Amino acid sequence: QVQLVESGGGLVQAGGSLRLSCAASGFTFSTVAMGWFRQAPGKEREFVAAIRWRIGIRYYGDSVKGRFTISRDNAKNTVYLQMNSLKPEDTAVYYCARKMGDYNDYRDLNNYDYWGQGTQVTVSS
Repeated sequence: QVQLVESGGGLVQAGGSLRLSCAASGFTFSTVAMGWFRQAPGKEREFVAAIRWRIGIRYYGDSVKGRFTISRDNAKNTVYLQMNSLKPEDTAVYYCARKMGDYNDYRDLNNYDYWGQGTQVTVSS
């Protein structure tokens, strides 16, 4: 069955960096777009980044553009989120997700069908 397992979260000071990983199994990873979302307490789940399976085209949420980088290693069935210049407002649970289709809106969480359990990222000021 489809499984997505995130890792790499933790506590970091403002200005620091973290790299999240999401290991995928149960499907042909190399032919599927993947995304990262986050959810802070009391807030809606927010789009962070996505990467298409072909050519590696990337999309980013406005709040992380220029600081975060999404990448994938199809040989390892893993998608990554490199987070630099972290801010306290980046504190949230981060989720990776498998996208349905290739041409619909990458920022809409309803276009993702499988989700990981999430990993906590806490940025202290």
